[in-house]
Amino acid sequence: MADRSSLWRDRTTWSRERAAPLRAFLWTESGSAGVLLAAAVAALVWANVDLAGYESVWHAHFSISLGDTQVDRDVRTWINSGLMTLFFLVVGLEARREFDLGDLRERRRFALPCLAGIVGMAVPASIYLALNAGHSSAHGWGVAMSTDTALALGLLALLGRDVPDRVRVFLLTVSVVDDLIALAVIAVVYSDGLDFARLGIAVAVFAALLVAAVRRVQRRWVYVGLGLAMWSALLASGVDPIVTGLAIGLSAPAYSPPRERLEQATELVRSFREQPTSELARSASAGLTSALSPNERLQTFFHPWTSYLIVPLFALANAGIELNPDFLGTAYTSPITLGVLIGYVIGKPVALMATSSVMTRLSHGRIRPPVGWAAVLGSGTIAGIGFTVALLIADRAFSGAELAEAKLGALSAAVVSSLLTWMVYRLTGLLSPARRIQALQGDVRLIQDLIPEVDPERDHIRGPHQAAITVIEFGDFECPFCGQAEPVVRELLGGSDLRFVWRHLPLPDVHPAALLAAEASEAAAAQGRFWEMHDLLLDHQENLTPADLVRYAGDLGLDVERFHDDLRRHVYETRVAQDVESADVSGATGTPTFFVNGQRHYGAYDLDSLAAAVAAADAQLRSAGDDRG
Repeated sequence: MADRSSLWRDRTTWSRERAAPLRAFLWTESGSAGVLLAAAVAALVWANVDLAGYESVWHAHFSISLGDTQVDRDVRTWINSGLMTLFFLVVGLEARREFDLGDLRERRRFALPCLAGIVGMAVPASIYLALNAGHSSAHGWGVAMSTDTALALGLLALLGRDVPDRVRVFLLTVSVVDDLIALAVIAVVYSDGLDFARLGIAVAVFAALLVAAVRRVQRRWVYVGLGLAMWSALLASGVDPIVTGLAIGLSAPAYSPPRERLEQATELVRSFREQPTSELARSASAGLTSALSPNERLQTFFHPWTSYLIVPLFALANAGIELNPDFLGTAYTSPITLGVLIGYVIGKPVALMATSSVMTRLSHGRIRPPVGWAAVLGSGTIAGIGFTVALLIADRAFSGAELAEAKLGALSAAVVSSLLTWMVYRLTGLLSPARRIQALQGDVRLIQDLIPEVDPERDHIRGPHQAAITVIEFGDFECPFCGQAEPVVRELLGGSDLRFVWRHLPLPDVHPAALLAAEASEAAAAQGRFWEMHDLLLDHQENLTPADLVRYAGDLGLDVERFHDDLRRHVYETRVAQDVESADVSGATGTPTFFVNGQRHYGAYDLDSLAAAVAAADAQLRSAGDDRG
């Protein structure tokens, strides 16, 4: 006979072919760091074995002609201003995804990363300017600004093996702001001889691209043609054409697949299964692809190419400098090298720590880093790696010996910042387990596996809003295990100072009616009847057709016409998608998944197990109160 407790451990698995966008982005960035590092080392070895050969390869010219028009640049420029456009396309895509679905969609969560990104660039640049005041090299202040996201995340994974994912997410969020500002600096400060007529053409082409995106034009050649036209116009205008990538990336919306598209894709796949022909295979493939947002399609295609090929190729073309004793002796006393080195190594961690501390105090703790002091310091030290963008700006700001000095400063900063990060996490590892957790994740009594934390103005809360204990469930209205857990939750609510929060995690690949049911609950919430609809849906899990949902709305006395219109237009699709993204970054991999006071509950979800978790949370709070007393 099966163990009875196993009945309360079953979950509907969240089956996806790959990780959700944010985690996939982190994995790709971290994994590519080794390739980037190997390319940089290869460039240094090559330059010190055969500097003339190294330079001759990258200074070889390559031209493209179209009628009477010809673009002639050396190989290094084609990489720096051509291929790197695709790198900044990915930067723009990730920024847009964060604004649409990630932490940056909430102003309160946007405030700290935004300010940390700005101050984290201003302080190193100020240090550089202070050391180069009165010198012509002062105009290279942009070199000492931007963090290399890929290398920083990769080395963080290597140097801080026990670092929680939340630390990487925090660093990535700050880096998104960092990258956006760096591109603006390149476009405004390091572009010469502007031709406003051609700049106007580039703006007009971009406007046409936006129109195509809004109208959801599916033909790829339209976007490729407009992108190339914009890049060419910017190149001719004097503005660095890599801005093209950022602009296109920011214009690509991120959203969860619309239900109609999913249903259409399902029908195409079903047709292929019934009649497996090459034509239907192409149709099914196209249908599945078109269901995804433009943002996700572009990231899926370009991110591996930029991370594993383009950025390492950039490093190979730009990191090579000759390291002889005479040069090193001169460079390490040069204000350029020292400005870049000290700006990154000292400026970045000081800026991040100071910004986090000041924001926490000024907001009385409402705005604070989602990690502990050691994690903030470690994020600051690893942010001192400014390899890619630093070399990109150095190539535009300097030439000759000054360029070599700037490159040495960036390379040295990467090495020193890596050592400092290793020291931070090595020393943190020597702390007692309780203090180590607190240093990495913040107040041990307030560890939050849940991201974002409960927001009474946004979340659906049952019970006293100011209750001491909060139980959060990620659920699916069609999931039988969620229905099984519902009586347990209701019994818990009857006898504790407890509030219950429901967040959506519909699993349409397993439960085809779940997504529309989640939208129906939100449509009911808009009319003040979320919990009544919630209870009806879980009580009637076998009857969740659109007609059933409309009938439930009538039973609850809702404005049925408004309810039906909200479902037809999928008004609350984004609201549901935000809960799904929260599930992903919080580590919820199936339904139901419970959190108690922000901490993941890993046990069974029968009454005794959940009651024990609630009692433990209550004891923690009482202990915390005794400590403060």
